[in-house]
Formats: sequence, structure tokens, C-alpha cells
Amino acid sequence: MTPTERYAVTLPTAPGTHAPPQVVIVTPTGTFGPDGRPVYADESGTLLVQVTAAGVAEPLAGCPGAHVCLHAVPMP
Repeated sequence: MTPTERYAVTLPTAPGTHAPPQVVIVTPTGTFGPDGRPVYADESGTLLVQVTAAGVAEPLAGCPGAHVCLHAVPMP
């Protein structure tokens, strides 16, 4: 199965800042995580995530926000 080419991942802001969330585009890296799902990265390579079928981006260990689940939307 070919992975989706791009996802828009919504990053939350710090509580109480009232700032809008940041949206980051991630693309496949060509590698796979420990459970066999494709790994996606932002342009800088700082944010590495795996996306579930339910549209949840799970940051990999060692990445910013590694203990949160993020919303991911497939991009055309």
C-alpha cells in the first residue's frame, strides 16, 4: 500500500496563550517505524510522526510533543 504523500498536522500551542494552533505539512521519509507504519517528517526533519488510519499523528520518541496525539489530515 502506498502511503499518503502529505498530511497537515495540527500542533497545539501552550495553554493560556490564546494563539492559534500551528499547522505543519509532513511528507513520507521512506522509512518505517517499529510497528511497520511509514514515518513522516516536517520540512526541517524535527517532527517525526506515524499516522494512524484514524487520522492521528503520533510523534516518535525523542521528538517534540512525543507524548501527545495530534490531528492529521491527508493533503491532496
